[in-house]
Amino acid sequence: MAIADPSSSIRERRTSARRPMWVRVAAPALVAVLFLAAWETLIRWKEVQPYVAPAPSAVSATLVDQWGALGPAWLVTVRTMLLALMLAVAGGLLLAVLFAISPAIELSLFPYAVMLQVTPLVATAPLLTIWIEQTQVVLLVCAWIVAFFPILASTTVGLRSADPGLRDLFDLYGASRWQRLRLLLAPTALPYFLSGLRTAVNLSLVGTVVAEFATGATGKQSGLAAAVFEGQYRLDTPLMFAALALIALTGIIGYFATHLLSRWLLAGWHESTL
Repeated sequence: MAIADPSSSIRERRTSARRPMWVRVAAPALVAVLFLAAWETLIRWKEVQPYVAPAPSAVSATLVDQWGALGPAWLVTVRTMLLALMLAVAGGLLLAVLFAISPAIELSLFPYAVMLQVTPLVATAPLLTIWIEQTQVVLLVCAWIVAFFPILASTTVGLRSADPGLRDLFDLYGASRWQRLRLLLAPTALPYFLSGLRTAVNLSLVGTVVAEFATGATGKQSGLAAAVFEGQYRLDTPLMFAALALIALTGIIGYFATHLLSRWLLAGWHESTL
């Protein structure tokens, strides 16, 4: 039985990492083009009515024609998502540091953080609309709830993953808590935090859209969920697909933005970028 050469596996990973950027962009772009072409061909061949399933060309035309309504709705959803994400990052990092400093605080508060995460958002949003008058604040709270826990959990694990030998070395030299946090715990926890951030970005978008659905947000400050509702009410399926396409595009942009941020912050020293 042949034994795999570890060095060859390392070389393969490094070769894959050095692939030109245009290859990484062209490969998924080609798949998208083939998928859309097959979708367009199938719709035209089967003569499917637009209210059942629109062709990509019809969705594109709707995006252009209805941009006056879809554009502002998209901005409302993105603004709520980003604000909730920033609050989740701030709260998650602060609480994770407190957990790392004091196990008593972690034992006292962590179960409630888990409770927030496992409570269905569709059940929470209607209650929040009773307690909070401003719909936008309700949307922000709902999106924050689902984005907060991945940041907290990942960062907490990272802060507790520092090498024991390095911990002992810091103790030997009498390092202060601030020095330990800045020079040892923070660099160790950074990859974990970035992993949680990638999850939180998408969850903040999902939380925003689900909250818009659950609260029935309408009016000038309505997001993309209102466009989906409108399309459903009018049997305007291309409008629904156009709104969903913008939601998907937002998620893709958020994922790649956090991916690039990770590569920038970890480049040159973490094994995931070597």
